[in-house]
Amino acid sequence: MDDPGPRVGILMGSANDWEAMQAAEKALAELGVASDARVISAHRTPERLTRFLREAEEGTIEVIIAGAGMSAHLAGVTAAHTLLPVLGVPLAAGDLRGFDALLSTVQMPGGIPVATFGIGKAGAKNAGLFAAAILALGDSALRERLAKYREAQSAAVPERP
Repeated sequence: MDDPGPRVGILMGSANDWEAMQAAEKALAELGVASDARVISAHRTPERLTRFLREAEEGTIEVIIAGAGMSAHLAGVTAAHTLLPVLGVPLAAGDLRGFDALLSTVQMPGGIPVATFGIGKAGAKNAGLFAAAILALGDSALRERLAKYREAQSAAVPERP
């Protein structure tokens, strides 16, 4: 069987963001979901963003995870240019250590939704798991893998110290 291609696009505003955003890729990989990670800045590479989104909509991408720090416009600009679901991950950068990115991502004006996750690695991991849950709505094999992942997570928590 041929590789169907990536189902999730993982975008980040800077190569430095990979340290946090790789948690999304790792969560998806554990569930057998292929992804495509790219460095795309909403401010510095807007043409790269629109080109990626055109190709994503014509290809196999079904969900986009966008991580950025500071003003964190990447998720919002991405959502403005696509009908694909966009999951925003605020990243710790600058003097406010991600609080500004959190507010920029969560306070989207009504009409262009972006689902927002926690700041940093935990947020990126949860965005990956949430993307898998979205995809699992139409993929019973993925739904089963996600259920097993959660069962294993529960089993790893001891009842007593």
